[in-house]
Amino acid sequence: MSMREKIEAAATRYPNQRSAIMPALLIAQKEHGYLPGPVLEEVADILGVERIWVYELATFYTLFHTEPIGLFHLQLCDNVSCMLCGSESLLKHLETVLQIKKGETTPDGLFTLSTVECLGACEMAPVMQVGDDYHGKLDDARVNQLLDSLRAGVSRAAGIEPASARPPGE
Repeated sequence: MSMREKIEAAATRYPNQRSAIMPALLIAQKEHGYLPGPVLEEVADILGVERIWVYELATFYTLFHTEPIGLFHLQLCDNVSCMLCGSESLLKHLETVLQIKKGETTPDGLFTLSTVECLGACEMAPVMQVGDDYHGKLDDARVNQLLDSLRAGVSRAAGIEPASARPPGE
């Protein structure tokens, strides 16, 4: 099923086409990985709504990306609970370890680092969302373990044996 067909099918569940913009954007982002201008215009055209309405939603909500993002989108909560539990120092640690600043993507395309207003998981503070998964009670060591785990998963998927599993000298 094409993106157009998926959006049209989703739109039938709403009495007003404007109400279908968010589901349509989710479909388009899943299809393209992010939402560049031409895709936003296509969504508006499919739904028959004003383009500005689509742009407004795509640029307001942090779940939508108008620029390419890394394979792993690290979204660190910086709201009060997480801030009080150390999210500011975790951000600095992530920037140092990944050698990027907030809002940037690593040169290898693996990680994009962002902060978000609230992930609604204050009991896990400080918390970070990676894809659909939440990781909480974070400190520098747990962040390092998480990054190593994500990198190892990519290596396994690509058929590359992790360096730690190789005999010395290879």
